[in-house]
Amino acid sequence: MNIKILAVGDVCGESGLAFLEKTLKPYKKENGISFAVVNGENANVVGITPRQADAIFRAGADVITLGNHTWTRTELQPYLEERRKILRPANFGPQCPGRGINTYSTPFGDICVLNLLGRFTLDTNTDNPFVIADGYMQEIKEKIILVDFHAEGTSEKRAMGFLLAGKVSAVWGTHTHVQTSDACVLEGGTGYITDLGMTGPAISVLGIDPEQSIGKFMGDPPRRYESAKGPCVLEGCVFEIDSETGRCISAEAVRLR
Repeated sequence: MNIKILAVGDVCGESGLAFLEKTLKPYKKENGISFAVVNGENANVVGITPRQADAIFRAGADVITLGNHTWTRTELQPYLEERRKILRPANFGPQCPGRGINTYSTPFGDICVLNLLGRFTLDTNTDNPFVIADGYMQEIKEKIILVDFHAEGTSEKRAMGFLLAGKVSAVWGTHTHVQTSDACVLEGGTGYITDLGMTGPAISVLGIDPEQSIGKFMGDPPRRYESAKGPCVLEGCVFEIDSETGRCISAEAVRLR
């Protein structure tokens, strides 16, 4: 049996969250989506609160993944321990709250989801994501394996895609908020896209008010990020997967306005 899995790019701010609440469930129903993974990294513009995570689940997410802003909101830490459907990057230290990998039971078989954080230009104290990913491949027994690689560099993301080609069902990049045009199926049946894009204000700089972003590059004093106003977009990718083999059959980028 073939199933469709939707991966949704970083939710940005309250307007992005509201757009997700408006569009995700109808899209899943209309397109026969069986499982949805949503990156909630920027639901609070920077980081995410438990309230926002609950809203993403109510909107239709089966799993929430995070990234480099995981620890921005300290109130999230006990939530990470309590809720097994929210993942933080697996290459954070083992003493950190929560988990970076988990298996979820579904009507069409178990699904393993792995969340990783890149190191190129990200000032994070993490283990090597390539070593961690390669090690997990020796342990995971599930046929359907999904990987969210939250990373800055396109080269780092593509390298991860080729490392995992033929070993996982799908691997996608998050963090840069700009959807790439390279959705494809890699050799061995692994769906891939370098970056899903974002869910948030369409007329923005990565979800932020353009004037504020311009000011930052012009040398203005730092100030709290402000979400852009105006209509929103939901971006992501749909992976069609053979549930018997775990191999990806097709990968198609999605953009909802």
